[in-house]
Amino acid sequence: MTGAGDPLRRPTLDRCRICTKKHTPESTPYKNKYFWRHEMAQKLGIEKLRHKLSVKQTRVSMRYNYYEMKNTVRDLQISTPPALKGWFSSLGWCAKGVDKLADRLVFREFRNDTFDLNEIFNMNNPDILTRSAVLSALIASCSFIYISRGEDETPRLQVIDASRATGCIDPITGLLTEGYAILTTDEHGRVETEAYFDAGATYYYEYGKHVRTDKYNCDFPLLVPVIFKPDARRPFGHSRISRAGMEHVNAALRTLKRAEITAEFYSFPQKWITGLSDDADELDKWRASMSSILAFTKDSQGDSPSLGQFNAATMGPHVEHLRMLASLFGAEVDLTLDDMGFPTENPASSEAIKSAHENLRLTATSAQRTFGTGFLNAGYLAACVRDDYAYQRSVFYETRPIWEPVFEPDLSALSMIGDAMIKMQQAIPGYFGRNNLYDLTGIRPEEE
Repeated sequence: MTGAGDPLRRPTLDRCRICTKKHTPESTPYKNKYFWRHEMAQKLGIEKLRHKLSVKQTRVSMRYNYYEMKNTVRDLQISTPPALKGWFSSLGWCAKGVDKLADRLVFREFRNDTFDLNEIFNMNNPDILTRSAVLSALIASCSFIYISRGEDETPRLQVIDASRATGCIDPITGLLTEGYAILTTDEHGRVETEAYFDAGATYYYEYGKHVRTDKYNCDFPLLVPVIFKPDARRPFGHSRISRAGMEHVNAALRTLKRAEITAEFYSFPQKWITGLSDDADELDKWRASMSSILAFTKDSQGDSPSLGQFNAATMGPHVEHLRMLASLFGAEVDLTLDDMGFPTENPASSEAIKSAHENLRLTATSAQRTFGTGFLNAGYLAACVRDDYAYQRSVFYETRPIWEPVFEPDLSALSMIGDAMIKMQQAIPGYFGRNNLYDLTGIRPEEE
């Protein structure tokens, strides 16, 4: 049996006064079933959202396996000895490609914060909250911020990864029209607590049974997506760990495996002996390989055996192949060969690093815009919960998310910034102030 206010409850079908079709009306008690909103009739419901999440969980889990270096690689079984079948080492390229970008995306604050959104974030461990949301979104293409009311009536923000939450997104506002999330699981991975998010209400379930409903005075569900690289076809974005990147990692792992096999022959080159008599004692292969002197006597006919050694296997082709794969993977994630562990030149200056990582800077700047929208949406709904008032999203248009500089300038860069600032101030007096200098240099000004 479902409880009161349960969206799974089956009311009678009534004819919609907007499209004249029969739909299931909302079951929330504060709306008349004959005058319910038409857009609510098109919602999927919790059962379809459960199915939608189960379809996406496999791909999300696979990318987390690549990030955590737990991925499995297909063995081509061409030159692998039987004892090494199924053995692979680990390679942290996917983790490096994600972390190199995530470490440069540092959220600072909201500017023009007329609704005290910074206070809400500061009460929810902003360094951990924003870092966790950014990292999870880079791995799985999106993450979700779950908003609820805490024990002291203050908004509580929690990050949920994409393998445990989903929803239907409004492409205009970037907010969800309905959402679903798995809140807790047992030690075997079975779902214990889950939630269905509707506009103005959150429905909680334990082991599939409705237990309670929390009502809020807001126009959107309290589950906010934070998305990396969204587009019109894939509104929930793209993962930083692309299909091409995963294929390059698989090829690199196979190369490392072949190099490990070759290293055994490189360490102990194969030797050969010809001319041994049939009644000669059998050689101990390990002792013969490790001995520095071997003695062979002539046989009764005065013949002696001939000794030789095959050419030693070289590691060069494997190193060059791995370097080529590192270059291909670096092109996918905007990293250089130096970042991938193949040093090419002496340590560079700050400007040289910026020049070599121009594509990474563009990716980081683009990610700041989309992530900032997600954080602003979360702050907007948290403000509605805190004030118990359904604000319009449009009143937050002046509030802007501010990020730390993607590349921190060194002393030489600061000197050039200072020279350029003086010249621009002379040309346009008052052009530079405390805020835009802070954004440009990342150095917090002294309090006046």
